[in-house]
Amino acid sequence: MNMRVFDSSQRLFSSAQTLGSSALSALSVHRIVVCFMLCVCASGCSSWIPWTDPGKLAKQTEKYGPTADQRIRTLHEQAKVAAAADGDKQAAFTADLAKSIVVEHDPRVRCEIISIATNFNTPSALGICEGGLEDPEMSVRLSACDSWGERGGEDAVPLLGERFLKDAELDVRLSAIRTLGSLRDKAAIPTLAKALEDPDPAVQYRAVASLKQVSGRDLGDDVNAWREWALDPTSSSAAWSITETFRKIF
Repeated sequence: MNMRVFDSSQRLFSSAQTLGSSALSALSVHRIVVCFMLCVCASGCSSWIPWTDPGKLAKQTEKYGPTADQRIRTLHEQAKVAAAADGDKQAAFTADLAKSIVVEHDPRVRCEIISIATNFNTPSALGICEGGLEDPEMSVRLSACDSWGERGGEDAVPLLGERFLKDAELDVRLSAIRTLGSLRDKAAIPTLAKALEDPDPAVQYRAVASLKQVSGRDLGDDVNAWREWALDPTSSSAAWSITETFRKIF
C-alpha cells in the first residue's frame, strides 16, 4: 500500500476516533470500512486480496502444492470416477489412497480419505480403515470408528472392541461403544459387559444404551441389572421378561 492510501486511511480512522465511541453509529463504521477497502483497491494493491487473482493463486499452488480443500475436492472427484469403474481400477485407486494417507500431514484430509475408503471393498480400503484406528490424531480415530460402523463385517466388532480397551481418549472410547451398539451384533456383548465395569459413568451409560440395541431388550438404565444380564445373555429367565413388562406398563 502506498503512502497516499495509508495517509487517507489514517485520516478516516482518526475521524472515527474523534466522534467518540458512543457517537459512532454502526452505519458510520460500515462507511469507514468500505472507504478503507476502496482506497486499498484503488491503490492497485492486488496482493492484499490474492483470491481475486487466479494467476497468483496458480503460482502459489505450484510453489506450495494444493491446499487441503483442493486435495479433498480432488479425492472426491477421483472417488466418483473409481466407484463407477471395474474392480481393478477400484483396487488401483484405493492403493493410491493408502499411499496418500501415509504421507498426508493434514488430519482433515486423512479423515476424508478414510470416509472415501469406507465405500470400497478392497484390501487397501480395509487397511486404510483399520489403520485409521491407530492414527495419532483423535479426530481421525473417530472417523475410523464411524467408518467401521458403516462397513460392518466380521472385523468390525473386534477392532472397535480393541479401540475401546486401549484408547486413551474418552471421546474415542465412547465412539467405539456407540458404534458397537449400532452394529447390533451379539458378538459385541462381552466388550460392552466390560464397559459396564468402567469407573466413568459416561462409559457405563453408553454401554447400557448399546446393550439395548444389541440385545433387543430394555432393562432400563440400571447398570447392575445389565451386569447381571450380561453374565448369561442367552438366558430366557422369566425375571427379565417381568422386568421388561413392568417397564412397558409403567
